[in-house]
This record gives sequence, C-alpha cells and structure tokens, in this order.
Amino acid sequence: MLTKSNSLDQLIQQTLEGREVSLSRLITLIENESSEASLILKTLYPHRKKSYRIGITGPPGGGKSTLVDRLALLAREQGFKVGIVCVDPTSPFTGGAILGDRIRMSKSSGDPDIFIRSMAARGSLGGMARTTEQVTEILEASGKDLILIETVGVGQSELDIYQTVDTVVVVLVPESGTGVQAMKAGLMEIAHIFVVNKADRPGASRIKQEIEDVLGLAPQQEWYPPVFLAQAYRGIGAKEIFEGCLNHKTFLENRKKSDYTLKKIEKKLRDLILEKMEKEVFQRDRAKENLICYSKKILEGVLDPYTAAEEWVEQIRKQ
Repeated sequence: MLTKSNSLDQLIQQTLEGREVSLSRLITLIENESSEASLILKTLYPHRKKSYRIGITGPPGGGKSTLVDRLALLAREQGFKVGIVCVDPTSPFTGGAILGDRIRMSKSSGDPDIFIRSMAARGSLGGMARTTEQVTEILEASGKDLILIETVGVGQSELDIYQTVDTVVVVLVPESGTGVQAMKAGLMEIAHIFVVNKADRPGASRIKQEIEDVLGLAPQQEWYPPVFLAQAYRGIGAKEIFEGCLNHKTFLENRKKSDYTLKKIEKKLRDLILEKMEKEVFQRDRAKENLICYSKKILEGVLDPYTAAEEWVEQIRKQ
C-alpha cells in the first residue's frame, strides 16, 4: 500500500533518478500485479534506454549464478550499470522466490552499481516469471544499460528467454554430453553462445567437441555460436565469455536491419493481448459457474473440451 510520503509519482520519479529503494518497490508492485501496475509500465516505457540484455539459461546445476556473478563484475569494469534478474524456484509456502541464486552472487552483491532482483517463477513455464519482461523494462528506465537475466534451470523446450534478450548464453556441464543430440530442437537452436562450465570435470573437452559437431550440421547462418570452456567459481573463462557476448552485441548492431526486433514486438503485443483477454473472460459474471459447468460436462462425457470452448466463446461474442 502506498502512503502519501511514498506516492506513486514519487516512486516513479525516484526510480528514473536511479534510486534503488524506489526501484525495488515498483518492481514489487509489478510482480504482485497491483492495480497500479499498468500505469507504472505506461509511464516508464518512454523513458527506457536501449539496454543490452544477456540471458543465462541451461539445465539446473550448471553454475549459472556463479557465471552471472562473474559477468556482472566484468561488465562493471567496462563501465556498464548492471541489473540482474534471477528467476528462482517458488517457495511452496509463501509463493516467493527461494533465494539460492542471489546467495551465490556474493561478489557482485556488494557493488552499488549492480542491482540484483530475485523473482519467483510462480508456476510460469519457460524458465522465467510472468513479469520478467516488465521488470526488465523498469530496470532500463532506471538507467541500467546491461541486464543479465538468469532463468530457472530449463529443459529443451522451455525457450521464453529467447524472446526477451539480445544474447542467449546456454550453460552446460560435462555430464550433459549424452543429451547434446537430444537438445538440438531446443536449447541448441536458441543459443548464441555455449559455455561448458565446471570444465575441470572429466568429459568437458568431449562435450565441447560434441556441441561443435552438432552446430556444424546446422544450415549456414550469419552468427556461428562459439563454445567456451569455463570454471566460473574460479573465474576461469569468464573474460572470454563476456568478450563473446560483446562480439555478439556488435554483430547485432552492425548487421542489416531485419524484422527480428519487429517479431519480438509482435510477440510481446500478442502475449499482452492474450493476457488481458484471459483476465477479461474470467472476470465476467458467471465465469466461475461456466468453468465448473463445462468442466463437469466434459468429465461426464456430455461434451468434449473443444466444443465446450467454442460454446463459451460464442456466448461471450453475443454479450
């Protein structure tokens, strides 16, 4: 609840000035989908700067948090103001984030120019929270020019991060080697950079070669994803990975104008419309009764779900 001393206008203005307490409060309002959320996003959207977004994703246990910690420090050395969004598993008791990722970022957490926010996935698929994109926009408006987004450990089909960032870094470990072929249709296709972390373990060079072999089978493309060996907890390989990210940033800036950005905007607009339509449908009168009624008919075999959905939509059209 906002007080007179902390009005929404004040929080927005202080966020634009880079004040982190106000930034945190606005993010909380967005995460909780408060009634002020829409106004906050509309007001801040024109103030966004074009930040460089890096997504760190991959299966659980790959050392993503430690790598994010190292990359953030390297970014600060080059003068970037850094925002970090860590999508953590959701607490089954409070619905909040379990702060495992943030705990592992001990080095960067002490830097006043690195803002770290943990978000609970809250049941969202794709390795990200439902409001991750919106929180990223608020960070951009607050003056952050490099944003690192770490997903919950994801599988091969959970690819939302690709729609949100400029550069996707997929982190694997030597034990992932037997699954590289199976990942071709998922993570293998969205990565701009591969990292084989914990490279002091047996099999690291083998999986690096397997990834390169799979990439060699792909159709010719403008950007060929590099594969790095790393030991993030010791800082080994982090500098090369960050340079690889900056090389990809330069590649994106120099290539001919394409419809890539337009497609991202189209996807965002589509998602927002679907989200608003879903809320409108289920906030209508008798929505809960309709849901129960149709569900019972499907359970009893009176209706199939496809006919039920068509009937419900037709009812809405007639209203």
